[in-house]
Amino acid sequence: MTTKPPFPTEPGILAFHRRCEDFYPADAVDASIQQQRAWYDALCAEFDAPSPEGLTREDQLVAERIPVRRYRPAEIATQTRIFYIHGGGFVVGSLQSHDAICAEIAHVARAELVSVDYRLAPEHVWPAAFEDCFEVLQWLLADGRPLVVVGDSAGGNLAAGLALKARTEGLAGIVGQVLIYPGLGGDLVSGSYVEMAQAPGLSTADVAYYRDILKAPAENAVAHPLKAADLSGLPPAYITSAHFDPLRDDAALYAQRLAAAGIEVTYRNEPQMIHAWLRARHRSEGAREGFAHLCCGIGRLVGTSWLPLRLAD
Repeated sequence: MTTKPPFPTEPGILAFHRRCEDFYPADAVDASIQQQRAWYDALCAEFDAPSPEGLTREDQLVAERIPVRRYRPAEIATQTRIFYIHGGGFVVGSLQSHDAICAEIAHVARAELVSVDYRLAPEHVWPAAFEDCFEVLQWLLADGRPLVVVGDSAGGNLAAGLALKARTEGLAGIVGQVLIYPGLGGDLVSGSYVEMAQAPGLSTADVAYYRDILKAPAENAVAHPLKAADLSGLPPAYITSAHFDPLRDDAALYAQRLAAAGIEVTYRNEPQMIHAWLRARHRSEGAREGFAHLCCGIGRLVGTSWLPLRLAD
């Protein structure tokens, strides 16, 4: 007997999910990698938003091989920068797929933001993506300016891993970590992985597929931050999750463990949201509210004030 997947009731997020299915079918993981990337790029373009007035972009290479994009909003109110790491299951995603999201975060936070185009699987398995991100992290911290590391989904995994690695290496300068519906290596046969196994937007089978294709060592704490034995000494965190998401408990458990280790942490679960709700911020009231809270959390970490009206600028 099959059961119906759990669905939210908010009309905006349901419409967002239906539109996503037009571009990226539920069985997309069975398609070729090239097809998956084409679908994902088309989906992302559908939800793009106009660039904030006065914001500039600059593309460059780090270490002559890693593409990054620098966003400078019209108003910069802090020396602290944001390092954004995109999601996509380590398989899809690029500088362009998250361009509008990065631009809006930089604008609202009034902070310079740098995003990274790390190597993707299956062409480049673990630890290629992490190594690219860590190299960019070192490059950003080299001038002594503080940094907040932000990532969504697979990017949230990388952001958490970077904070752990930086602590181990004695690399100073990360003043905050922001994890947006991150995959942190939780048990696939318990909790939200069971309750939300067939959730819209991302299934537990999808998570297993992405883990298999990445080939990260199962007990490696940098690859699976929930495996870390000690979370003390990490930077303050803002962590957000979606209720209708198999990854939900990864975020909640990590937040609990950070707090138990004495780390300042804010955790927010979006009750009507599904995985990837960040992209629905202009189509769903719940996603808009979640994005407002996210920007407020980032603003606190970078040291800028934040006003809700800025989202409508």
